[in-house]
Amino acid sequence: MKSINIFKPFAFLCIVTLGLSSCEDVIDLETATSPPLLVVDGWINDQPEPQTIKLSISAPYFSNNGVQPVLNAEVIVTDDVGNIYHFEDQENNGHYVWNDSIIGKVGRKYYLEIKNDGEIFKAENEIKRVPTVDSLVYTKEKLPFKPDNGRQEGYIAQFYARDFQGTGDTYWIKPIINGKVTVAKPTNITVAWDASYNAGGEVDGLIFILPLRQAITTDSLFLEGESTGVELHSITNETFEFLKQVREQSANGGLLAIPMTNVRSNIINQNASGSKALGYFGASAVSRMETTIVAENARPGDL
Repeated sequence: MKSINIFKPFAFLCIVTLGLSSCEDVIDLETATSPPLLVVDGWINDQPEPQTIKLSISAPYFSNNGVQPVLNAEVIVTDDVGNIYHFEDQENNGHYVWNDSIIGKVGRKYYLEIKNDGEIFKAENEIKRVPTVDSLVYTKEKLPFKPDNGRQEGYIAQFYARDFQGTGDTYWIKPIINGKVTVAKPTNITVAWDASYNAGGEVDGLIFILPLRQAITTDSLFLEGESTGVELHSITNETFEFLKQVREQSANGGLLAIPMTNVRSNIINQNASGSKALGYFGASAVSRMETTIVAENARPGDL
């Protein structure tokens, strides 16, 4: 989590430069620091794969130290039909894992409990329904500019899926690039409310709008022989708002930027006077599809 700075206490500097002077004064500014906090990166799903909940300790914004894992914690997930899952830190690195069976089921609620350093933290989430990804298509394009990676020609991929009837379904769209689910930067997080970006778009039950479909083509065009794909994750409305805040805080920069704050967490210390926690516990059903770029299968594009 240390790589996502929104999950750490922040200190902000204001530097004023007086340019009409030939001398320089060094000003030492004292920056506020906060006590270390528990950081939770916990996401479970309905896939036959290891489920991992990562625990670490927050670090000051200007710290150069690596991520400090939380060891010897007790991590338990239960569901609303009585199943109990004990997550174990098998490699002693703060990654607590369950890999004995599939956990996630659509419609069930899940409850996380973390016991660490004499404190108990809890969170809950629910697995919502997810539509099937119908297809993946791609077109060959030539961009009107040369991007930083130098790849001006290539393929833009998009997926097709239809939102369920009934307003309020929310999703997290994750690109798959050459076999790997890739959300390289928080600013690349793509979430959808029904078939559009936000509530009130009057797109309930429709195919996802074009910008969402093409969100699986992120920082670079694809080349022939490369593979592309999508994972469509169902999420709760609360998770939708959390991920939006993560993206917005990560993109919050520039001279007139609003000061950054910690994104609201659903991890609650059961001792109201105890330390707070950062991060999130989420749960999803997943729909997935991949394909390899083959020139003869491309739809007509600009070239």
